[in-house]
Amino acid sequence: MTATAPAPTAGVGETTQPGTVSLRGITKSFGDFTAVRDLNLEVASGEFLSMLGPSGSGKTTVLRLIAGFEEVSSGSIHLSGSDVTAHPPHQRHVNTVFQDYALFPHLNIAENVGYGLRVRGEGRSARADRVREALEQVRLDHVASRLPHQLSGGQRQRIALARALILRPQVLLLDEPLGALDKQLREQMQIELKQIQREIGITFIFVTHDQEEALTLSDRVAVFNNGRIEQIGTAHDVYESPKTEFVARFLGLSNLVTGDLAESLTGDRRTMSIRPERVRLLGADARPDAGEVSLEGTIREVVYTGPATRYIVSTTADLDVITERPNSYHPTAGAAFERGDPVRVAWAPDHAARLP
Repeated sequence: MTATAPAPTAGVGETTQPGTVSLRGITKSFGDFTAVRDLNLEVASGEFLSMLGPSGSGKTTVLRLIAGFEEVSSGSIHLSGSDVTAHPPHQRHVNTVFQDYALFPHLNIAENVGYGLRVRGEGRSARADRVREALEQVRLDHVASRLPHQLSGGQRQRIALARALILRPQVLLLDEPLGALDKQLREQMQIELKQIQREIGITFIFVTHDQEEALTLSDRVAVFNNGRIEQIGTAHDVYESPKTEFVARFLGLSNLVTGDLAESLTGDRRTMSIRPERVRLLGADARPDAGEVSLEGTIREVVYTGPATRYIVSTTADLDVITERPNSYHPTAGAAFERGDPVRVAWAPDHAARLP
């Protein structure tokens, strides 16, 4: 947890809109290893931005640079229009929520939430009012007198959030805060976190390696790879229109059709990325719709996932194609196709994203 301080004066021509973040030409090296390479990023006031990528892609390093926990090797960091590149953490209008909560076990919930105000020297009465307000924001005002070990994982995470919000930062940084929760609780907390951010209206920058989490929460998603942003855009944009093969493969499942096969099917050699839910699975004797491209094959594997059944089809073009059918009809009927069945896969060319 970092304390906040009055923001420095903005430079000439800088915007002073609270909560904006601007990273300009940021590079961060650790000895011979470069973790972040010439990175530029603009985050709007009140935006929920997720930084998504595999381990070692640079996303957490960028978060630590914004917080001031690491120093940049080159480039500059601007918060709310002010250059804070050389400022220590306590002089930035940001706060950080970590995965491990970092609650004090010997303090009750109200004392944990109000700790930052106590360090600042705020009076007991004013502190109590702010603590009550912060706990109401995360809908946990009824647990103020409990100790951390008496709360569930999801409740402790919300208390860590309240402790950060009580200091009224302009930017809240969240470093995989839901990673320690089980799947059901994580999904519940995703909805609550987005609702809290919408109600409060401050800028959230969220680090995660969970693709579904990034798509669920974000106004925009920045996909990281090898210290760079491969693509940034709305959840819809990065999922439906990936710009690189890495983004297509990392953000959900994707079928990639390349080179000679792509050209033989559509007359265009550029790689096609087709999401499994866009691929239709037909009987071997069925004909595709007008305008569709199709391949013959045999079902190699059938995977029941609950909401959908996934089929892996080995095609005569020496390409495995993944397709999914929602289990929305006849849930007790079993799979429509079985392993070893001859089939045809088909898709509309305009349902495929073209990669440069």
